Amino acid sequence: MKRVAIFGNAGGGKSTLAHELAAITGLPLHVLDKIQFRPGGSAVPYEEYLQAHTALVNSDEWIMDGFGCIKTVWERLEVADTLIHVDLPLAVHVMGVTQRLVKGLFAAPEGWPEGSPVISSSISSYRVLWPCHSRLTPKYRSYVSEAAQRKRVFHLRSRRELKQFLEAIKGEVGSAQRLTRRP
Repeated sequence: MKRVAIFGNAGGGKSTLAHELAAITGLPLHVLDKIQFRPGGSAVPYEEYLQAHTALVNSDEWIMDGFGCIKTVWERLEVADTLIHVDLPLAVHVMGVTQRLVKGLFAAPEGWPEGSPVISSSISSYRVLWPCHSRLTPKYRSYVSEAAQRKRVFHLRSRRELKQFLEAIKGEVGSAQRLTRRP
């Protein structure tokens, strides 16, 4: 696990998962929203985003959280050695966006560029929920099914599976650390 792509619909808990996974593994975390948007929420020029994404994808170790754009998501999934598809029921994604909106009224959402407009960003998240669920999620499911032959794939379908995944990775990292300490 050196290049980890975390992806799925809005409001699924990808950012929280990414932060916890980075803390467990020590891999550098790159939040695509912070690469794609400036503080305050304005978009960086498309070419600038593409260059930054290419540099990150070509580095040796990373966890990347987020969508970016349709072109870069497929590039990232191809280069990653580990895929984590957060694929919860649509209602859970809707609730996640709603919870993030309410919390965002009091504190900046985790992983968002500083000063991002919470209400308009949340409205954008609501707008992509159904198109992502109906069009992109089936493509993600097909891709992870095929990629399981050549990559490490985690297809997480519930909050419980997200927690179990993190516990399993903690166990793996702990076992690896114990093995490397032995004389």
